[in-house]
Amino acid sequence: MLADQIQTDLTAAMKARDELKLSVLRMALAAIKEAKVSGDEVHDLTDEEVVALLAKEAKRRDEAAEAFTAGGRTESAERELAERDVLAAYLPAPVSDEEIEALVDEALAEGGFSEPSQMGLAMKAAMAKVGGKADGKKVSALVKARLAG
Repeated sequence: MLADQIQTDLTAAMKARDELKLSVLRMALAAIKEAKVSGDEVHDLTDEEVVALLAKEAKRRDEAAEAFTAGGRTESAERELAERDVLAAYLPAPVSDEEIEALVDEALAEGGFSEPSQMGLAMKAAMAKVGGKADGKKVSALVKARLAG
């Protein structure tokens, strides 16, 4: 499982005294443990749930880096991007724009979505098809464009 791999890599980072990787992996494991105990009962996370959690954390790093860059704090922005890169090693390779378009078109065709009023249902189907391999904003823009015209 992915969580076990992160734990193994954490131990390796401790031995290598890799401060950056160590702090990022500790944060990731803390988030995984928190997600395990959230809700009504304790449950082990699937690899898909762990990937979604890590993708969310990586996105936070991107947003923080943008904010730091806008504020003129390039050193902090570089740190955030380095942390994002550590997390990216555990995420599936991002798909190309063409692949995203194909998946969105496929989801819309399968669901028979053609009206802008079906945006919510179309987005749900498209995100299920894309499966966390692409940013939701990009998928939303594609779905909206396809339904509009």
